Amino acid sequence: MASKEKEEAPVSAAAAEREEKARLALCAAGPHGDMELASVTIDDYSLELRDGDGFAGDNASRTAFRHMLDAWRTLYADMAGKDPLGDKPTREISKQRLDEMLARDGVAARAIEAASEDYAQQFAHVVLRFLQHKTWKGVERVIVGGGFHQSEVGERAIARAADLVAEELQRKKKDPVELRLLHHHADEGGLIGWVHLAPPALLQSYDAILAVDIGGTNVRCGIVQTHLHSAPDMSRAEVLRREKWGHADDAPRRDELVDGIAGILEGLVEHARKKELSLAPFVGVACPGLVCEDGSLAGGTQNLPGNWESIRFHLPRDLCERLPAINGGRTQVCLHNDAVVQGLSELPFTQDVERWAVLTVGTGLGNASYTNRTPHQRARR
Repeated sequence: MASKEKEEAPVSAAAAEREEKARLALCAAGPHGDMELASVTIDDYSLELRDGDGFAGDNASRTAFRHMLDAWRTLYADMAGKDPLGDKPTREISKQRLDEMLARDGVAARAIEAASEDYAQQFAHVVLRFLQHKTWKGVERVIVGGGFHQSEVGERAIARAADLVAEELQRKKKDPVELRLLHHHADEGGLIGWVHLAPPALLQSYDAILAVDIGGTNVRCGIVQTHLHSAPDMSRAEVLRREKWGHADDAPRRDELVDGIAGILEGLVEHARKKELSLAPFVGVACPGLVCEDGSLAGGTQNLPGNWESIRFHLPRDLCERLPAINGGRTQVCLHNDAVVQGLSELPFTQDVERWAVLTVGTGLGNASYTNRTPHQRARR
């Protein structure tokens, strides 16, 4: 009898291994990078428009603004013998500190205003370049997301860019295009957008989902409550709890970053359990780059640590391996582009236009364009 049990043990282990592989395959099966949703079509994203030796978007990122401010600091220092912003490198000066300097209306404010004007000119140029692309034809509104506008400096620069775009379109006798800031805080838009991508059946059965927004500098993880039954258009969706990790300061390797994300999500699952919140067995993950249907990444991940496009790396599967079951269900991990997801958080507030787009100002410049479906088109789906 004992020898028979020993003979059967390897078979049981092999079966368990096959079952685990099948479970992980189902968990990571997607859909990933979905472009056709019930109420909106994602026309394109991660466009890379050439501009000289680089890309147009590189001139309108948060990094670009820092370079512009560096140039003005150097100019003022050369003229006055002293840097008006002090000794700290620009990358170490917070948005709040820049706003304080701007409010004091001194030499530092002049340097910041000059950099802000340079940035506004570049941002307007980039918007106009995108509007010329075939996938942006007919766009009536451009939503500006990302963290840059969460400051007085950034908000002023975007407002100035909006004026410049309006003036240029009027001069060329083209239809006006509105530039509008994202409704949600930048740290939350990239999480809330997942309520429009998650499987509808899951949203009907649970109160909230988990969402992740991976950027080149920070990772944000949160619990998003849908409020679906009181607002079917998801306009009341909100982040109940959010964790932010400035991973760029820690310089983790790729797999260490995935480990860190899994650890944060485990903590959020435990928080939901303690609060008796009905959490769906679903994790939506937004990250830079081109997302393939199988959940792999094909370009645009240069701001992330390590090689995210390796055939041996599959972010949804690797996260599934690290995550516990949620509410006893098989945890499903879905992947999409970060700009797409942040833009989708604006979906309930764009129903007055047919075509719209988003630009997210972060370490780089993300972009996506959309076409809202008519009620007739939605009924056919």
